[in-house]
Amino acid sequence: MIPIIPLVVVAGGVLFAVHKRRQKARLRKKKPHRPVRFGEGVPQKSRATTSPVNVKRLLQDTVDALLFTERQQLQVAMDPVSRKVREQQRQKGRRQIQLSLGAVGLASLASFYPMVTPAAVLAILYLMRETFKLIWKDFKDGRYLSLYLVGIIVTLGLIAIGHLILAAFVGLMEGFFASIINKLENSSQRRLVNVFSSHPEKVWVVQDGVELEVSFHDLQEGEKVRVNAGEVMPVDGRIMEGFGQVDQHILTGESQPVDKEVGDKVFASTLLLSGRLTVEVLTAGEHTVTAKIGQVLNETQSYKDTVILRGRKIADNFIPVKLGIAAATVPLLGPNAGLAVMFADLGGGLGISGAMSVTTYLQILARQQILVKDGRVFESLQAVDTVVFDKTGTLTQEQPTLGSIHAVGEFTEREVLRLVAAAEYRQPHPVARAILARAKAAQLDLPALEETSYEVGYGIKVGIEGRIVRVGSAHFLQREDIALPDSISTIRQRAEADSHSLIYVAVDDQLVGLLEMKPTIRPEAREMVRVLKQRGMDVYIISGDHEAPTRSMARKLGVEHYFAEILPENKAVLVQQLRDEGRFVCFVGDGINDAIALKAAQVSVSLKGASTAATDTAQIIFMDGTLKNLLPLFALVDEFEETMHRNMVVGFTPGVLTISGVFFLHFGVVTSMLILYSSIFGELINVFWPLAKHQEQFPEPSQKD
Repeated sequence: MIPIIPLVVVAGGVLFAVHKRRQKARLRKKKPHRPVRFGEGVPQKSRATTSPVNVKRLLQDTVDALLFTERQQLQVAMDPVSRKVREQQRQKGRRQIQLSLGAVGLASLASFYPMVTPAAVLAILYLMRETFKLIWKDFKDGRYLSLYLVGIIVTLGLIAIGHLILAAFVGLMEGFFASIINKLENSSQRRLVNVFSSHPEKVWVVQDGVELEVSFHDLQEGEKVRVNAGEVMPVDGRIMEGFGQVDQHILTGESQPVDKEVGDKVFASTLLLSGRLTVEVLTAGEHTVTAKIGQVLNETQSYKDTVILRGRKIADNFIPVKLGIAAATVPLLGPNAGLAVMFADLGGGLGISGAMSVTTYLQILARQQILVKDGRVFESLQAVDTVVFDKTGTLTQEQPTLGSIHAVGEFTEREVLRLVAAAEYRQPHPVARAILARAKAAQLDLPALEETSYEVGYGIKVGIEGRIVRVGSAHFLQREDIALPDSISTIRQRAEADSHSLIYVAVDDQLVGLLEMKPTIRPEAREMVRVLKQRGMDVYIISGDHEAPTRSMARKLGVEHYFAEILPENKAVLVQQLRDEGRFVCFVGDGINDAIALKAAQVSVSLKGASTAATDTAQIIFMDGTLKNLLPLFALVDEFEETMHRNMVVGFTPGVLTISGVFFLHFGVVTSMLILYSSIFGELINVFWPLAKHQEQFPEPSQKD
């Protein structure tokens, strides 16, 4: 009888591999490589089709893993080294499946033609070559018992008792699951990058002498960008016009500003302190964030590696138990039963399932607009017993409301507002937006600026209609030798009592007005504090404001502990004091003055509207700029812990069932293999079930053009 099925398997596998190789070669010739912009070429899909747990999509992933079809490439510019490594892993997985299919075909032929047996055995051993290398590495490291050794024993045992097809099938399933995991990892990377790279900010581009406001993502190399004092450099570029001072300590650590002139290079995320520059774009927007994306992925991958090693250690502890039971089974029930025991999974998948659970919850958090930069927070958040908020911009809305305008001297309130709005025109900070909103409502015509100079944290000095206008804090005016009259003391006292801040306005050398900025407590803050206290956490407020407004805010929120009039450098000292008391601190901030304190806490959270320093320092970033995600963050971390516990149960139950079945129900190798691979599917279901549960609650954000 002609063995039709084995011949079809072997021939089909070879022909398919050749076909795919030729198809990929044709695609490379037809489609020249070009850089891919964020979101480019990604069609808009409905929620049902974009869900990572959609049944049709899961089936397609499974078919792709078996047939090695190409999937859509990652639609972002990522670290080329990481991209190369992942492509190598994909190709390696595909080769493993192709070779496994060939080995299965040879093993099938060997059942009809014994002369093929040596070739089938060699093919199976070749499939295990990487496992042999790992065992040798373990031996050199002093680890003599490992899951790799168990895999070799099982494979050699199957060969010894004549189950060549099953031995080859083990390699096939290994490649199949590796391919599935690789695809899910790529999906996780894509979602993390899409969230992290969602920049809504606009930039000013000079075209034919006219300034046009365009999206950050639409910037192209060679375009000219206009940057004004007080604005952050949106790109890496070269100065074509202008002169200015740039604060680039975020990149170099230099405390002193650097003078920049025509021909000098400037870098994204640095701050233009004074002057006005026209910058030629050398590096488009997506490339300037590549390093940050790589850092996020590297940090999360580092934690997943830790989870894998931890799971492997647990599984390794049960290897002597499994080997002992299998050895005792051979004389009692025979070698077939002994090998069946070796297929018992006693925690062997804990490392992978744990790491994939991390991936799953990173995706859920990303869809909730929570960016986790360090995966270790999944553990550290469980230990948090103290939450510390920085008042400025954290418990209050980012943009305050312009309240009363107090005119001083001959100027009217309308004239004061007109000058301030002109000075703050196109400034990026929230106070400027509040002032410009009032000016727009008043339908004021704003005069043109002659020159600007911006001092971080103090104020701005501009030339308007031949006069020098200064807008900023009282300290800023005093530094400029402008006297503050005693007549404004009542205004200052009332503003302090009401928790309002004051913006001082001077024309030439005279104070002409004060603007009251009213902070607005975030609507989610009160409920958030209440729930945190219900969870048994202590809540603190650390603020640089005076005692009265800080006390007023704490009272409104129901917070018993607060610190007022704290200098930026002392915030970290207070956080350290709380840690010295034995507390596990989560610090929530959003300003540049929070950067040191964010680093001092065990867990740090920043909002999207944060300064670059805060964004770089924090372990967790709320990308929507609100505090509404703090409670879901803690809830999702609790759920993650429950998922990890279920991983433990699912990881051991099938193994116990297999061993019991061998002794009491006479399970053989095939039954044990079915239980093993069914349990792996069960682990995958447990890992990705949270994605299905949160599909409607936290839908995946649509792609932006």
